[in-house]
Order: sequence, then C-alpha cells, then structure tokens
Amino acid sequence: MSKKSIKSDLARLNRMKDSDIDYSDLPPLGDEFFKKATVAWPPAKQQLTIRLDADVLNWLKANGRGYQTRINRILRAAMESRPPRRARSTTPAPKKNATTRGGLRPAGR
Repeated sequence: MSKKSIKSDLARLNRMKDSDIDYSDLPPLGDEFFKKATVAWPPAKQQLTIRLDADVLNWLKANGRGYQTRINRILRAAMESRPPRRARSTTPAPKKNATTRGGLRPAGR
C-alpha cells in the first residue's frame, strides 16, 4: 500500500461523520462494561539504568533520536509475543537461617 493511498484513506475517514459509521456488528456495551473499563494506555513509564553492549546501543542510536522509545517497543513486542505468565506471589520468600550458610550446620547441633 502506498503512502498516497494511505493519505487518501485517512482523509476520507477524517471527513466521515460519526453517524456514518456502521456499528451493527458490535455488541451493545452495557453498564457492566463501563464499570470494568479503565484507562490503561499509555502505561506509566519507570526510569531505570540499563547496561547494553556498545554495538547494540550504536545500532539503536543509528536511526537518530528516540532510541529509548525503540528499546521500549522492541521489549514490548517481545513481551507481547509470549503467552502470559502466572503472576508471582507478592509474599516475600522465607529468609534463610543465617547460621546455616552454604548448607553447613554449626557445630554442636
């Protein structure tokens, strides 16, 4: 599909009135739908420090500004291509007994 045809399609859609849109194939959205609906996009960003191989970073930066956005898109695509995992438990793991480091028991026990 050429850029010209995309632009003409977008222009045609932009000229459409809401009343011209056929919603007949969509099920009605009741109150239950709107009770569960939340604003989830865009997700909140979290700042972090990441170490990348120099050649990987150079490749990401080779296309100019926006390399951090590219990193995020690559990681999102990888995440979304996998089946969802079970959520991890929020309860902390039990702490190991400090007196039994390395699997060795203190003398006398």
